[in-house]
This record gives sequence, C-alpha cells and structure tokens, in this order.
Amino acid sequence: QVQLVESGGGLVQAGGSLRLSCAASGSIFNLVSMGWYRQAPGKQREWVATIRIGDNPNYADPVKGRFTISRDNAWTTLYLQMNSLKPEDTDVYYCNLVGTMTVGTVENYWGQGTQVTVSS
Repeated sequence: QVQLVESGGGLVQAGGSLRLSCAASGSIFNLVSMGWYRQAPGKQREWVATIRIGDNPNYADPVKGRFTISRDNAWTTLYLQMNSLKPEDTDVYYCNLVGTMTVGTVENYWGQGTQVTVSS
C-alpha cells in the first residue's frame, strides 16, 4: 500500500505564495509519476502538474509559469510551489501517485486533500 499525507494549504492573499508538500510512504513495485490535482465543490477534479521519471515536469495551462512541481531524490516527498496566486486557484489540492504493484496493473493513489484559499 501507499499512503500520501499532504500539508501546506491555507489562506493567502492574491499575489502571494504557498508551498504544498506530500509525504509518501509504503511500498510500490514501480513508480510511474507523481502529480497534483485540484477540485472545487461540485466540479470535476482538474489536473495541475505532473513529474515523472525520465521526463520534464508538465503543467496545466492555467498554472504554467506560476507553479513549480518538484520532489526529493528518493521520491518520498512531493512539492508544489505556488507563486502569484489568483482567486481562481482556490480549491482543494490533492497529491497523486501513479505506479504498479503487480505486473499489468496500474494503480492510482490519492492524498486526503488540502485546502488552498486565495483572497482578493
């Protein structure tokens, strides 16, 4: 099993910054990628950013140039540095891990979510 514990959310003024953290524990046979998603009440979960082995980070257009995804060398902690925050960034942010535990099986793991509120 994999457990993801998120932290770092809170209230910030427009134009400010926050850094989200995701601590991963447990075991997995093969790690594919880690990323961040966000979701507002009553809406679909939206992809924000992904980092994967052997590739550069990828970002959704609304956050490109403002957010930076990173991780430690052991892939046990994932970060999302959020700068120049806007009110439309207000959402619950979720940490995501994609990997395989058995051959031929793709698993998606999610954190509990952390609230980010940007005031105008």
